[in-house]
Amino acid sequence: ILVLLAILLYNITVQTEHAAPQLYTTLHRRKCSSVSTPRITTHYTIHSRDKDSRWEGIEMERFADEADVVIVGGGPAGLSAAIRLKQLANEHEKELRVCLVEKASQIGAHTLSGACLEPTALSELFPDWKERGAPMNTPVTEDVFSILTEKHRIPVPILPGLPMRNHGNYIVRLGNFVHWLGEQAEELGVELYPGYAAAEVLFHEDGSVKGIATNDVGIAKDGSPKDVFERGMELHAKVTLFGEGCHGHLAKQLYKQFNLRENCEPQTYAIGLKEVWVIDEKKWRPGRVEHSVGWPLNRNTYGGSFLYHLNEGEPLVALGFVVGLDYTNPYLSPFREFQRWKHHPSVAPTLEGGSRIAYGARALNEGGIQSIPKLTFPGGLLIGCSPGFMNVPKIKGTHTAMKSGMLAAEAIFPKVTAEGLDSETTGLHVPEYAEALKNSWVWKELHSVRNIRPSFHNYFGLYGGMIYTGVFYWIFRGKEPWTLKHAGLDANQLKPAKECTPIEYPKPDGKISFDLLSSVALSGTNHEGDQPPHLTLKNDSVPVERNLAIYDGPEQRFCPAGVYEYVPLETGDGMRLQINAQNCVHCKTCDIKDPSQNINWVVPEGGGGPAYNGM
Repeated sequence: ILVLLAILLYNITVQTEHAAPQLYTTLHRRKCSSVSTPRITTHYTIHSRDKDSRWEGIEMERFADEADVVIVGGGPAGLSAAIRLKQLANEHEKELRVCLVEKASQIGAHTLSGACLEPTALSELFPDWKERGAPMNTPVTEDVFSILTEKHRIPVPILPGLPMRNHGNYIVRLGNFVHWLGEQAEELGVELYPGYAAAEVLFHEDGSVKGIATNDVGIAKDGSPKDVFERGMELHAKVTLFGEGCHGHLAKQLYKQFNLRENCEPQTYAIGLKEVWVIDEKKWRPGRVEHSVGWPLNRNTYGGSFLYHLNEGEPLVALGFVVGLDYTNPYLSPFREFQRWKHHPSVAPTLEGGSRIAYGARALNEGGIQSIPKLTFPGGLLIGCSPGFMNVPKIKGTHTAMKSGMLAAEAIFPKVTAEGLDSETTGLHVPEYAEALKNSWVWKELHSVRNIRPSFHNYFGLYGGMIYTGVFYWIFRGKEPWTLKHAGLDANQLKPAKECTPIEYPKPDGKISFDLLSSVALSGTNHEGDQPPHLTLKNDSVPVERNLAIYDGPEQRFCPAGVYEYVPLETGDGMRLQINAQNCVHCKTCDIKDPSQNINWVVPEGGGGPAYNGM
């Protein structure tokens, strides 16, 4: 009997510590409050309009248009694909209608990256890019890499052949570069539709992709139709290219629909935060590139910094901080780590006396070749940072994204221009794209660095990973016969708050470091206020009953825009989650890092979001 009692007590303890969300829900309800959960999500993707009497009699028919190719996303991949398609059409004297939709109000307005651009793909797309006036004004002249301690900087030599070497690259404001690509695309006859967010994937009866539908507009915050309600439009195509960028919301649906992630590892991510400063001209060194790892992060938290000196006619620097989203401490705030880093003795002197003029954030793929899903399916392809072609140790993905778009264009062109196609019954399947990619320099480059990011998952963390990189990449050039695995989904890496130590961050001084809301103000972010929050919750009760109860509400710290707040209930005891959707900079971090995977990011009304000026 005593043995049975001991086993029973042990099982109860284990089940309590590792219980399902339902058990945590019950315990938290008993502990905190009996008040019912306030309704947070009003979006039609969660609450069907078919069952809402307010939508009775509303005209729901959509206008439909047809193109040969539809491209979702006006980033480097989507625009490169569009440009290459029109180049091929002109070379072969073929009529080809290419339509590109972009959720930002202007091409490039949602683009954010460091960015140090490797011009390989650009030179293939436009050998005369200099004559065409590409905004690449800052060739790299100095390359510095360091390990930071709290008070010191330890220089690390960048040996020839290492991936972080930037000789031959250009420091750019990627939003300006993307805007320029858009101009080249328009000159070639590509139809660009900024301000139109692709909200839904459309399918033929046989299950192949038919195209996309743009978002509806004129819906009130409570989910009811306004007097100005307008249904989105449908764009049908023989092939649809999805280049939404990191963690695209349509790509997530396609992964499930076609089981595209069946034979790859889960994608892993980081969040990158960036500012642009005007500094004292005496401290300005155009062409200088600085990267660092180490402080303020501990050895087991992947991340690092960049500081680039731009040559844009005034003394500008772009600086930023990247934190791997596989971190474990729910008290960590990537934004506040970034603000703390700027006070390092090797960084602060550059910024003293300067002024900050821009801020933004974006998630980025870090899974590498192990995490690339199946790229083709009937009626569509995945290109760019949507499937994830970033070279993590290089901290570069623009050149590989562009090349993926170009290869996609070259693979689909002969099929979409073939005689006798019946696009009304089925979407074209183009597996030749994946084969072309695997035979390109993109695949070779990603394969050679495949083990560098996962090598950081060891007892020594950062230092073990650096040793691995030095030995197996620099000496053996990435030709080791094995492939390391990642730790798993980033959302599963957080430890319960009770197992972690809260992090005490210094208060911002308003000169070098700043608070969150004044930072978001510099992003130009704006959304129509009276619309359903596009940060939807699958279950409105989960944030308080699980995320707050177990992880102390990590979404209020990992969000770089102050979207998520836990505030007291208006009546009774307890807390509720408040979603400030108007602040959202479309970084997608919440969708990735939410430990309950309860947040589903969907598109707001087209044109909403940040208004970056050359980020």
